Amino acid sequence: MGNLARNIGRAALGTTAVGTATLAYAAGIERRHWTLRQVTLPVLAEGARPLKVLHISDMHMTPNQTSKQRWVAALAELKPDLVVNTGDNLAHQNAVPGVIRALGPLLDVPGVFVFGSNDYYAPRPKNPVRYLIKSHKRVHGIPLPWRDLRAALVERGWHDLTHVRRLLTVDGQTIAVAGVDDPHLRRDRYADIAGKPDRGATLRLGVTHSPEPRVLDAFAEDGYDLVMAGHTHGGQLRLPGYGAIVTNCQLDRTRARGASRWGGHMWLHVSAGLGTSPYAPVRFACPPEASLLTLVPRPNSANGHEGAKDSARFGADADVS
Repeated sequence: MGNLARNIGRAALGTTAVGTATLAYAAGIERRHWTLRQVTLPVLAEGARPLKVLHISDMHMTPNQTSKQRWVAALAELKPDLVVNTGDNLAHQNAVPGVIRALGPLLDVPGVFVFGSNDYYAPRPKNPVRYLIKSHKRVHGIPLPWRDLRAALVERGWHDLTHVRRLLTVDGQTIAVAGVDDPHLRRDRYADIAGKPDRGATLRLGVTHSPEPRVLDAFAEDGYDLVMAGHTHGGQLRLPGYGAIVTNCQLDRTRARGASRWGGHMWLHVSAGLGTSPYAPVRFACPPEASLLTLVPRPNSANGHEGAKDSARFGADADVS
C-alpha cells in the first residue's frame, strides 16, 4: 500500500503540474500570440476582380494593451480593399482611444462595422465556468462609451451597418452591404433590412456580431453571398481532436471559427477575435486572430475557384496585462 500511495501521490502532483503549466501558457502566452488567418472564398460575381477584406473582431480593448494596438495597426500593411469590424471593441470605459490607435491606419481604408454586447456594457467578474454553460442569465455591466467610438469611426468615413442597407463602391466594384445589431442581446431587427440585395452587385455582404442561426437563415433566404461575424472567440478554449467546447451562442461548435457553408449558396466567416474578457484572460489551442479574406469569383465563373482555402501565420509581442 505504501508504494501505491506514493505512486498515486506522484501522479496527482504530475497532473497538478501539467494543469498549472497549461494555465500559465493559456493566460500568459497564447492570448498574446497574435495570428493572421488567411482564407480564399469564392463569393464574387462572374468576371469580378478579387477583393481583399480584413476581418477584425472582439478586440475587448483595455487602455494598456499596447502590443495589441501596434499589431492591429500594422495590419494596414496588408493593403486591404475593405475592413469589416464585427464588434466587441471595448472592455473598459477608457478604451476608446486605444481602439482608435489600433485602427488608426485602417481608418483610411473603406470600412463597415456593427457593435457587440461588450461595446454597450462592460464585462463583470463572474465564475469562468459559466462560460461553458450554454444558457445562463446575463447580467450587464456598466455602460460603455460606444457612442464616442461610433462618432470616431463615422468621422473617418466608416459605415455603421446597424439595421442599415447600403451600396458601397470598393476598388471600383459595387458591394451591397447590410447589418444588424447584436443578436446575442436580442437587439437584432432583421425586418428593418429584409429584402433581396442588389442583384447587380459584385458582392452581397451581411454583417452581424453574434452568428445566431436565425439571423444567418434570414441573410441566406434573402440571397446574400457572405456573412461575417465574431463573438465566439473561436471557442476560446479548444481541445485537440475535439475543437471548440462552446460557442456562447446557438451556432454549432464546428463553425466556431473560420469559413463554412450556410445553405446552398451563402458562406459564413466567423472570426475567433483578438481578445478576451479581462475576467477570463485565457486562450488554449485558439490564438487571437484577425483574418484576411481574399474574395474571388464563384466556381461557375471563368476563374473556376472551387472552395475555401485557409491558412494562418503568427506573430508575438507582450502586453502589460
